[in-house]
Amino acid sequence: MSEVWVTLTTPQVGPPLWIVLLAALAALAVVTWSASWQLSRGLITIAHEGGHALAALLTRRKLQGIRLHSDTSGVTLTRGRPTGPGMILTAAAGYVAPSLLGLGGAWLTSAGYVAILITVVIALLFCMLLLIRNLFGVVSLVATGGATAALTWYAPPDVDAVLAYLAVWFLLFGGVRPIVELQRKRRHGHAPGSDADQLARLTFLPGGFWVLLFLLVAGAALLGGAYLLVPLPLAFN
Repeated sequence: MSEVWVTLTTPQVGPPLWIVLLAALAALAVVTWSASWQLSRGLITIAHEGGHALAALLTRRKLQGIRLHSDTSGVTLTRGRPTGPGMILTAAAGYVAPSLLGLGGAWLTSAGYVAILITVVIALLFCMLLLIRNLFGVVSLVATGGATAALTWYAPPDVDAVLAYLAVWFLLFGGVRPIVELQRKRRHGHAPGSDADQLARLTFLPGGFWVLLFLLVAGAALLGGAYLLVPLPLAFN
């Protein structure tokens, strides 16, 4: 146990700046290219539904289960009061969860605590696995967690660090695109049951307000994460 503790708490030297920037460009390409986005978007859905689930638990709502679907959609089922702060926070947590997870990951990665980040991710995936209520969701989480664990086990620490930067950049960029897609769908009337529209019914604030709030949080997380991952020294004259 002492060796494990030392591994987790010993900061790791990060990769060179050019690799960090290359990881950012690679993650941005994955998010912006439609084909790669469709293949990887399910990872953002996992974070999205995990955000709903965590908010439900923190607000003491009864969590009934999570479903992940092959079309990269998902649903988190909770039980409790149909209105009130708990329901509002649960509904609001989904779209901002990937970005906030990316911001937390950026803080750990930039500080060199890649091992802690990987451990937290695997633990969160395991906890979500206990709540999954469909086969595709089980396969998705087992594949994601298994790949993460395998890469951690077999890859050298330097490779782990590069993959951590790539994953964090992906969460930061990937947290923004679904919000933009959401507004596009709402504009054409294709998402009447979206989180933003549910929040509009719960709070009497328009759905557009919630989409803007999601986007502001995701944008702030992206800027904060970028500053942590690529700290630029301030020049004073």
